[in-house]
Amino acid sequence: MQTNEVELLSQAQQGNDEAFSLVVEAYQVPVYNLCYRMLGNARDAEDAAQETFIRAYKALKRYDPERKFSTWLLTIASNYCIDQHRRRRLTTFSMDATPHLEIPDTSQVGLEHALTRDEEQEQVHELLDSLGPKDRVAVVMRYWYDYSYEEIAESLSLSVSAVKSRLHRARRDLASEWLANQPKPLMVERTGHGSPAF
Repeated sequence: MQTNEVELLSQAQQGNDEAFSLVVEAYQVPVYNLCYRMLGNARDAEDAAQETFIRAYKALKRYDPERKFSTWLLTIASNYCIDQHRRRRLTTFSMDATPHLEIPDTSQVGLEHALTRDEEQEQVHELLDSLGPKDRVAVVMRYWYDYSYEEIAESLSLSVSAVKSRLHRARRDLASEWLANQPKPLMVERTGHGSPAF
């Protein structure tokens, strides 16, 4: 944690609202992104991010400076999103006017490629939605935020081995679902004369 952030957090804990506003500005993007990946649409993500900062503000005096602040804050966000999932059991994502998960661009710009990327991004959203809330949080924290197993375990109140097990199972399930959703190769039936039968 940078010295400036430590000072801001200390001031915020002492009731300095301006310092807390600066903390919010520094973390609003990662908190929103986590909420978006958990909840799947922009409006719910904005509401969840706002609720995260309200809860963080109320609990700030109990924050332990020995703990990594980003982990503490994203734990609040992920727990809130898990609660939202339990209440609503979201089954679809609204893809209108929402940011996309980034899939590396491996070729030049082209209409066909752009359409393929959009389809792949939608598939990634649907695959994430197929995971249970805690598995989804673990995947997002590990592969989008590069959190260690220990940090994820602390955030989700799990053992490190339970986190590794969840991630292993989630990767297996995601890979299986991804492969199942890929287009099947076209099989051409041959006649006795070696020409395709249509």
